[in-house]
Amino acid sequence: MIKSTFDVDTLYHRIIHYYIDKKGYTKEKANAIAQRVVMRETERRTCHNSNCRHMQHDHVRNSGTCLILDCNCTGFKKMNM
Repeated sequence: MIKSTFDVDTLYHRIIHYYIDKKGYTKEKANAIAQRVVMRETERRTCHNSNCRHMQHDHVRNSGTCLILDCNCTGFKKMNM
């Protein structure tokens, strides 16, 4: 299954509104949480091949070759935890 592109702005705004509206956090605290989540998700969706570093949606079927013409990545590499 091919995933759609990662929309940072949508995720950021959803997190901000959730923490302000539902949890009653201050704007500053909600902003700090949203920044951490967006950075973590961006890192998770980035290929960890040191020669590639393109986003997950730039790979065929999210695991095949990279769609960027001048990239020789042959598979999406996930972050080692």
